[in-house]
Amino acid sequence: MSESNVFIRYPEESDAAELAALYRRNRAFFELFSPAPGNEFYTEEHQLESIRTSKAHHANDTRYSFVICLRADESIIGSIGLSFVARGVLQSCMAGFNLDQAHNGKGYMTEALRQVVRYAFEELRFHRITGEASPRNPGSIRTMEKAGFHKEGIARRNVKINGVWEDHQVMAILNPSEDI
Repeated sequence: MSESNVFIRYPEESDAAELAALYRRNRAFFELFSPAPGNEFYTEEHQLESIRTSKAHHANDTRYSFVICLRADESIIGSIGLSFVARGVLQSCMAGFNLDQAHNGKGYMTEALRQVVRYAFEELRFHRITGEASPRNPGSIRTMEKAGFHKEGIARRNVKINGVWEDHQVMAILNPSEDI
């Protein structure tokens, strides 16, 4: 298999300006399918605080945030994370992701999601990862399918986006290892 075009890594404080610019540049696109986070989210200061908070979440095994970088120049083209971490008898989490619109359709998100899934199963020892996407966003559904996720059903009126309660396609992937 050839080397991946992208890699994931934990965000660093020095990434705050680049992340803020990425989110500002893609604001209208991201808000088509996700709840609007508010104006503060798009500031460098907010991104810096989010990066600092993400380190505490990682240390406490409650959430894992990553940036997606192009291997060619190491620029940040998106973000991906594991949230809703449940340990004990569940050993599960939820994947969420976004990618700069200029890089859509190149397979980068599928590559990044596969890397996160591998990390989640091999390093973090999760049994199950879920993901959700609006049926109006077939690209995200295809990305999850290409990364090995399977459709499980529709969560009706699941997330309020732009003032409307929207359905979401629920997807999941299970760790193939039996020794979790």
